[in-house]
Amino acid sequence: MIELRTPAEIDEMRAAGRFVAATLTELVAAARVGVNLLALDSLAAQLIRRAGATSCYVDYHPSFGAMPFGKVLCTSVNDAALHGLPHDYALKDGDVLSLDFAASVDGWVADSAVTIIIGTPRPSDVALIETTERALAAGIAAAQVGARIGDISAAIGEVSRAAGYSVNVDFGGHGVGRTMHGDPHIANDGRPGRGLPLRAGLVFAIEPWLMEGTDRIFTDPDGWTLRSLDGSRAAHSEHTIAVTDAGPVVLTAR
Repeated sequence: MIELRTPAEIDEMRAAGRFVAATLTELVAAARVGVNLLALDSLAAQLIRRAGATSCYVDYHPSFGAMPFGKVLCTSVNDAALHGLPHDYALKDGDVLSLDFAASVDGWVADSAVTIIIGTPRPSDVALIETTERALAAGIAAAQVGARIGDISAAIGEVSRAAGYSVNVDFGGHGVGRTMHGDPHIANDGRPGRGLPLRAGLVFAIEPWLMEGTDRIFTDPDGWTLRSLDGSRAAHSEHTIAVTDAGPVVLTAR
């Protein structure tokens, strides 16, 4: 079911957006060579407790997950594209790290992701990350009252394909509200002028993610982490936005 939020409810959602944004900012500052993924997850859990927030991940068990996620943060490294399950791994120089975080504050959810390079950057990794960020910006700009979901998808896909990347449409953006994942689904490629008309009060996450050499993925033996089929590196950018008569509002702006 697709729900429209009132202006007052969108204002209430801002606290969750600020918390998620602040948490990602702190995690990015903490991520460096030698830091363990489990330490980053522990830091996120500490910040959740301190804020009186609730994790959206720890008990999450959708059909594509082998078991409840069990952690509060997704940490996807190098060829891990999405849903990276934190494990005993110390970050190395040159690693590409995606951090995806969602939490509930006062009953409202926000969801956001960012990809960074640990230590020494490779030009190809910088280009990959910058493309996801430009695709995200294009998708947000297309989220206007009177447009359609397909306009967002097409904007993301156009940026991604123009940069030479193929696009996977199995996982993408989604409605956000009282729960982390809801309708509508927002594919990362599509045809303009198609799909749900955008109305003021829609709140959803837009999340382009790309892999350097493929659009195909497989599930890691951990039952959660999705990896590129060819072992190429991946990047992921995400914001929760509200569609308003004055234009899209980024609730998780950092």
